[in-house]
Amino acid sequence: MAKSLRSKWKRKMRAEKRKKNAPKELARLKQALSMDKKGDAVMADIQDIVTVVPADKIKKQTDVGEMEGEDGKMDMDSKRNKITQLNENGQYPVWMNQRQAKKLKGRRMAKKNGHSKKKKGLAW
Repeated sequence: MAKSLRSKWKRKMRAEKRKKNAPKELARLKQALSMDKKGDAVMADIQDIVTVVPADKIKKQTDVGEMEGEDGKMDMDSKRNKITQLNENGQYPVWMNQRQAKKLKGRRMAKKNGHSKKKKGLAW
C-alpha cells in the first residue's frame, strides 16, 4: 500500500524536512547534554539529573531476567471466556470491532437455538 503519487511526494518532503532540521536537532541535543561548550559531557552534572548505567550491565540484567522465571506474558483479563471473548459483564474486548462481535454473537445464538443459519449461494 501507500504507493500513490501523493504519498510518495509526502515521504519525499518529510525526508527533505529531516535533512533540513538535522543540524538544529543535533545542536539542541548537544546543548541539552552540555557538550556544546566544553566538548565533552561532564558525567557528574548528568548524574545529578539521571542515573547513568553502563550498557553491559543492562544486557546482563536482561539475560538473567529471561533465564529466571519470567514468562514474558502480558497481564490479561483472566475473567474472560476464551471461546466467546465475553467478560463477566457480557462485554467484548475494547479492541474487537462490531463486525467480529456480531459474528461471535451469531455463532453463540445458533448454538443456543440448536440450528445454524443456512449459507447463501448455490446448494450443490
